[in-house]
Amino acid sequence: MAEADAASPSPWRQPPFRHYWLARLCTAAGFQMQAVVVGWHVYQLTGAALDLGLVGLFTFLPRLLLTPLAGHAADHYPRRAVALLAQSVQGAAVLGLALLSLSGHDSRQAVFVLAALCGAARTFEMPATQALLPGIVPGALFPRAVAASASAVQAATLAAPAIAGVVLGLGTTTAYVATGLLYVAAALAMSRLRAQAAAPVAHREGFVEAFLAGVRFVRQQRLLLGVMSLDLFAVLLGGATALLPMIADRLLHTGTLGLGLLRSAPAAGALLMSVWLGRHAPRGAVGRQMLIAVAVFGLLTVALAASRWLWLSLLLLLGLGAADMVSVVIRQTMVQLGTPDAMRGRVSALNAIFIGASNQLGEFESGITAAWFGLVPSIALGGLGTLLVVALWWRLFPELTAARGGE
Repeated sequence: MAEADAASPSPWRQPPFRHYWLARLCTAAGFQMQAVVVGWHVYQLTGAALDLGLVGLFTFLPRLLLTPLAGHAADHYPRRAVALLAQSVQGAAVLGLALLSLSGHDSRQAVFVLAALCGAARTFEMPATQALLPGIVPGALFPRAVAASASAVQAATLAAPAIAGVVLGLGTTTAYVATGLLYVAAALAMSRLRAQAAAPVAHREGFVEAFLAGVRFVRQQRLLLGVMSLDLFAVLLGGATALLPMIADRLLHTGTLGLGLLRSAPAAGALLMSVWLGRHAPRGAVGRQMLIAVAVFGLLTVALAASRWLWLSLLLLLGLGAADMVSVVIRQTMVQLGTPDAMRGRVSALNAIFIGASNQLGEFESGITAAWFGLVPSIALGGLGTLLVVALWWRLFPELTAARGGE
C-alpha cells in the first residue's frame, strides 16, 4: 500500500473519479433538497406526524420490491448507463412535483406517488454507482476514495438543506424546480464518466436467482452480515431526521431557515470527518471503531430529545453526522473490498436495502412512534434502541469486533 500511495497519493489524480465525484455531489444535493421540500410540502398540507413518516415509507417500498432487479441490472448491464438513467428519472419525477405544486391541485396522495417514483429510480442508482467506484481507482486508494466520495455526499447534505430552506421562501414550486435541475446536472456529469471496468456478465441468470446468490454470499460472510445489519437496526431505531420539521416547529420554535440549518448540521459534521478520513484512513481495530461510532450516534440522539435550544441541537446533530461518517467509511470499505467484482452489484443492492430500511423505513418508524408516544419520547427511545443494538452486535458478531484494516 505504501508504494501505491507514493505513486498516486490521492484519488483526485484519477480523472474518472472527478466526474464520479461531481455526479455524486449533484445527485446527493438533489436528494437532500427533495427530502426537505417534500417534507415541508406534506407538513403544510396535513400537519400530521404520521404523514411525515409515510413519505419515508413510500420512498422505501420501491427499494424493497425492486432491489433484486436493481442488483441484477448493476451486474449485467453497463453500470454507468444504469446510474445515468436512474438520475434522469429522478429529475423528471421532481419536475413533475413542481408541475403539481404549480397547478394548485396538489394532494398528499400525488406527492406520495411521485416520491415513490423517485425511490424506485434511486433503487437502481445506488448499487450501480457504488459498484462503479472499484473500477475507477486502484484498490490501495479505495478507502480514501470512499471518504472522498462521501465528502461529495456530505458537502451536498451540508449545503443543500440550507439552500432548500432559503429557496422554499420563494415557493414550493421554485424549490422543486431547483431540485430537479440538480438531478439533470448529475446525469450530465455521469454521462462524461469513463469507468476502467465494465459490468461483468459471467452467464445469463434470472434476476431473482442472481439476487439470491448475493444473499447467500452475505449470509456466509459473517463480517459483511454484521456490518450491514448493524447499520440497518441502529439507524432504523435511532434516526430522527424525518421529525426535524416538528423539532424545528414545536421544540425549537424556528421556521424554514432553522429547518434548513438543522438538516445541514449532520452533514457539516460528516463533511469534516470525511476530510479527516480522506487523509487518515481508518486503521487497526476498525470493527470496534465502527461499533463505538454507532454508540456515540445513539448517545447524541438521546441528548437531542432533551435539547430546547437551536444552537445546542445544531451541535448535537454535528456530532451525529461525524459519528455516522466513521461508520459509513468503514462499512463501505468492508463491503466493496470484501465482495468479488462479479457480485458487487448484487451485494451493493442488498446493502442498499439495509441503508434504505435504516433511513426511509426508519423515518416511518419515527413518525409512528411520535404519533403514538409523542415527539420527545420517540427520539429518546430511538437513541436508547441504538445503544442496545450496539451492545447486542458486540456480543453476537465477534468477527466484527476482531476486524482490522489499513495495516
